[in-house]
Amino acid sequence: MPAKRPNILFIMTDDHAAHAMSCYGSRINRTPNLDRIAEGGVRFDNCFCTNSICEPSRAAILTGTYNHINGVTTIGAHIDNTQENVAKILQRNGYQTALIGKWHLGQGPAHWPTGFDHYNILQGQGPYFDPEMVRDGEKVQYRGYTTDLITDLSLEWLENRDPERPFLLMYHHKAPHRPWEPDEKHAHLYDGIDIPEPATFHDDYATRAEAAHVAAMTVEHHMNAVDLKIRPVEGFKPTEGLPVPEDIGNYSLTTRDGETVTFQSKAELKSWKYQRYIKDYLRCVAAVDDNVGRVLDWLDAQGLADDTIVIYTSDQGFFLGDHGWYDKRFMYEESLRMPFVMRYPREIPAGTVTGDMMLNVDFAPTWLDYAGIDIPGYMQGRSFRPNLRGETPADWRQGMYYRYWMHRSHHNVYAHYGIRTHRHKLIYYYAEACGQPNTIDVPGKQEWELFDLEKDPRELNNVYRDPAYAAIARELKDELHRLQAEVQDQPCAEVD
Repeated sequence: MPAKRPNILFIMTDDHAAHAMSCYGSRINRTPNLDRIAEGGVRFDNCFCTNSICEPSRAAILTGTYNHINGVTTIGAHIDNTQENVAKILQRNGYQTALIGKWHLGQGPAHWPTGFDHYNILQGQGPYFDPEMVRDGEKVQYRGYTTDLITDLSLEWLENRDPERPFLLMYHHKAPHRPWEPDEKHAHLYDGIDIPEPATFHDDYATRAEAAHVAAMTVEHHMNAVDLKIRPVEGFKPTEGLPVPEDIGNYSLTTRDGETVTFQSKAELKSWKYQRYIKDYLRCVAAVDDNVGRVLDWLDAQGLADDTIVIYTSDQGFFLGDHGWYDKRFMYEESLRMPFVMRYPREIPAGTVTGDMMLNVDFAPTWLDYAGIDIPGYMQGRSFRPNLRGETPADWRQGMYYRYWMHRSHHNVYAHYGIRTHRHKLIYYYAEACGQPNTIDVPGKQEWELFDLEKDPRELNNVYRDPAYAAIARELKDELHRLQAEVQDQPCAEVD
C-alpha cells in the first residue's frame, strides 16, 4: 500500500445532466463550485452509465459490476447487501467509511448500507424539505432543506472522523430529482429570464423506432400540476399528465401563487411548461453547487485538499427538454452521458480533459487502485488511473455495452440494449419485460436504431436501413454480441 493513502470524497447527485454544468459548456447554467473540481483536475467527456436509471446505476457504482450480476436491474430490484462492495473492501483495509444522503437501493435490514462505519440515508427518493432519515438503522426526523442538511451532516461526520486514518465519504444529494423544489435562497433565480430551448425541443422522431414515439415523458403532454407548480386542474390528479387541449384559444392555468396564465397556441403552452420545468431544475442544481462549495472550502481550510480525491458525478444523465423530453432511461446521449469531474492534486494535472471512454462500473476499481488495494476479480470495470497519467492501456475499451431493463414502467420506455463506440451507436429495442421486477408485461415493437454520431450528434437520423451503413451495422452487431458475452449477459432473442 502507498505510504499516504488518499481520502476519497465521492459526491453524487440524482439526474444532473452534464449539459447543465458550465465546465461542460452548458448554454443554460453556471456551476462555479463544480467547475472548481474540473479546473483543479480532470473532466471526463465520455463517461457513461451502463443502465440509465437511479437504483441500477448506484448498484453498478458500489459493486463494480453490471446489473445482471449485482441483481439490481430495475427500480424495485433492491440490492442484496450481503454481497461484496467497494466500501467493505476499503473498510477492511483501514478506511473510515460513511454514506450520507440518498441511498435508493432498498429499505430495511436486508437492503440498508453495509460496509459503512456510519450511514444516514433518505428513505426512497426522500423529500426536498424536512426529511425523515435512517441513521445507522434508526429513523430520525430533520427540519430544513434536504440539500443543506445532507451537507451539514457530511461536514459533521468529517469533523468527528479519526484524522489519522483515510476516509471514504459518499456524499449523495437527492437533487435535482423530480419534482424540483428549490429552496428560498434560489426560488427567484432566473426570474425574468428566458432559458434557451434545446435544438431538439421539437423533435418529431420521424426516422426513429416506435419506442421514441410512445415514450410518456414529454414536456408538452406528460408534465403534471406538481411538476409545473400549478393549482390542480379539474379532471386531473395532481400527478397526472396534462394533455394539450385541441382548442387551445384562451386556455388558462393558475400557478400556486395565484397567477393566471393564458395561452393562445400549443407552442406557447409547450414553451411555458419548459420554462417552468427548467428553471426549477436549475435552481435545485444551484443549491447543490453552493453546498459542494462549502465542502471544498472545508477541505481547503483543513489542509486536506492535496490528500483528497474529490469526485463529482450524477447517477446518469437527463433530458433537459432534449427531444422534447424530461427524465432519462433511453440510450440517447443526454441520458447515457454522466458528468464526471475529479481532482487529486498529487497525481492529476489541473485542467486535464480526457475523451477516453469510462463507465460507472470503473469507479470502484479506480478507488481501490488509488488506495493501493488489489482489485478483486469479480469486478467488471477497470481502473482508469493509468489513463490520467497519460498511459492509456493499448487495450482500453473503444465501445461500451448498455442495457435498460425496466420495460414500459413509469414512462413507457421500451427495454433495450446496445453498443456505443466513439463514432456510432447501435440500439436494439427488444421491448419485452423478460420477467424483471417493476416492468409491464406488454411487448412492444422490436426494432433497431443506428446513429452516426460524427455526422448526427443529436441522434435525429436513424440510418439502420440505409444501405450505406449495412457493413457498419453488421460490425456493430458482432461487437455488441462480443461485449454481451464478455460481461456475461444473456439477452432476449434478436430479430432483424
